[in-house]
Amino acid sequence: MSHSIEIIWDLGDQELSPGKYLTDHKVILNENLTIDGGSSPDYGGSVSNINPEQKLAAAVSSCFMMTFLALAAKMKWPVKNYKDKAISYLGKNNEGRMYVNKIELNPQIIFDNDFTISDDEMHKMKERSHKYCFIANSLSKDVEIKIN
Repeated sequence: MSHSIEIIWDLGDQELSPGKYLTDHKVILNENLTIDGGSSPDYGGSVSNINPEQKLAAAVSSCFMMTFLALAAKMKWPVKNYKDKAISYLGKNNEGRMYVNKIELNPQIIFDNDFTISDDEMHKMKERSHKYCFIANSLSKDVEIKIN
């Protein structure tokens, strides 16, 4: 199984020199969906575009949610609402290069019909969801999950 995207960037009438070019580009997910990408605003990008750090956090958050929901459905947990605020953190590695050194997930889960579970049950579900998330399994760095 494989999944692909297409990236399209064009210099236009800009100059390609350090700090003097736009990083704005198109990320084509499929024939019906294109999103605007670019560098983080911290690096001169537009706040209107999604940056790679956000895309990575979104991929981890989305995968974790879908895994959580699949497991919750199997366990007959009546999840009514799920939302998350994922945060990617940048730092320097041992070689002094920038990298995403941590991704933090902050899911908030609401159950239907006054359903409740213990903190221990939620902790086990968090661990299982993380363990089976394809994207989290692809990363070599920390993914921290704080279920509220």
